[in-house]
Amino acid sequence: MAKKISNPFLEFADIIKSHGLECSESLSPSNKVVKRFIRLAKEVPDVRIQGMIDYPLKEILLIAFFAVLSGAERWTEVAMFGVKRERWLSKFLKYKNGTPSHDTFRRVFSLISPTIFQELIVDFLMDNMNRIKASLGIEDKGIRLINIDGKQARGTGRKSGKDGPFPNLQILNIYDASNRICLVMKDIGSKTNEIPAAQAALELLNVKGSIVTCDALNTQKATMALVAGKGRGGDYVAALKKNHHTFYEEVDLYFSPEKKKEIKKNKTGFITSLDKAHSKVERRNFYVTDNVRWFQGRGEWAKLRAFVCYEKIIHDTQTGIDSCEIRYFISSVTDAELCAEAIRGHWAIENILHWHLDVSFADDADMTTDRNAYYNFTAMRRMALTMCKISQSFMKCSVKSMRWLIGIDHMQMLGEILGTLDDSYLEQALRAANEKKAKA
Repeated sequence: MAKKISNPFLEFADIIKSHGLECSESLSPSNKVVKRFIRLAKEVPDVRIQGMIDYPLKEILLIAFFAVLSGAERWTEVAMFGVKRERWLSKFLKYKNGTPSHDTFRRVFSLISPTIFQELIVDFLMDNMNRIKASLGIEDKGIRLINIDGKQARGTGRKSGKDGPFPNLQILNIYDASNRICLVMKDIGSKTNEIPAAQAALELLNVKGSIVTCDALNTQKATMALVAGKGRGGDYVAALKKNHHTFYEEVDLYFSPEKKKEIKKNKTGFITSLDKAHSKVERRNFYVTDNVRWFQGRGEWAKLRAFVCYEKIIHDTQTGIDSCEIRYFISSVTDAELCAEAIRGHWAIENILHWHLDVSFADDADMTTDRNAYYNFTAMRRMALTMCKISQSFMKCSVKSMRWLIGIDHMQMLGEILGTLDDSYLEQALRAANEKKAKA
């Protein structure tokens, strides 16, 4: 049986639903998850002059951690959260000098190394995910899906300044769509710098046993070699557009109507699906061929084994109008179902990461101009997003609504959300549910 793309989030949600697990109002935020975050905060290097520090770094980061989960989107809101919740916060750390101002938050975040902070956050989230999977018996038996795409921070640019105008920050994201964790976040300066930034990140990333997807910009020979080349152990499904003009034209000519009929008739290389929503009927057809021998440049592309034609046909039931969109992909994977799953799964980086950052966390409204401060603050937003998505199976509401609820009743809601990320609590709840079923 062919392997499928791993989706522990769906397995997690199925277990919660099938066993009837629920949040407990008695849960307290002073659980293992908070303690693990405080340990993370202690590992972040503090470059400030020791002996002249009023607010320890771990205290600053813990306020920001709770504040971002509670709906804070600006430095002033983070500072206000600290002031209003100081008495409650002192249950976790001392706060003997009170809580800092918004200027202090911004300044301290600008001094933290974004690379180190991001790595610590990824380790923290991966550790939590692994603990949760172990507590519920979820096995990593599928293939991990990794997406590459860029994002623009639309609120960070200025039309004028002391050094003249400067553009919005551009960020390269490498997203673990299986575990819903942003693995890499790199400053790319401009869109054209995305290619070398992606290659530098992939060189340091373990992609063994993963499928990497990317847009046409990153469909480069060197990039694919870093995924599927000698000793790398990964696979890819990469978009092909007219930036590789000759290559694109050749693949376009290959997928003639006759060739697509032939692939469809053979069945093994054809996958189709049908969706209905908002007066639209959308059919997605995937044609996959492992016949790459005709392409003269195949030896220049690491592990090139298949070409994919993705055909999206939309029928508008109100107007009766049909529209068709065709896209092409190159792949080191020959299984049609896996290719289709990877292509559909690439949109996780847009629909789950980028969309939620902008809509649920107002990332585009962040007007922080200091690069380090912005990158560290948005890293916290990414961490909060992953944690909210995990607990969403319990909360049964949108991420934005979840943050709103925390703002209303921070003690109970943070207790429920962070408590449901506690592996020992999940293990205990699952054991109790199984015992209840056995008695029934």
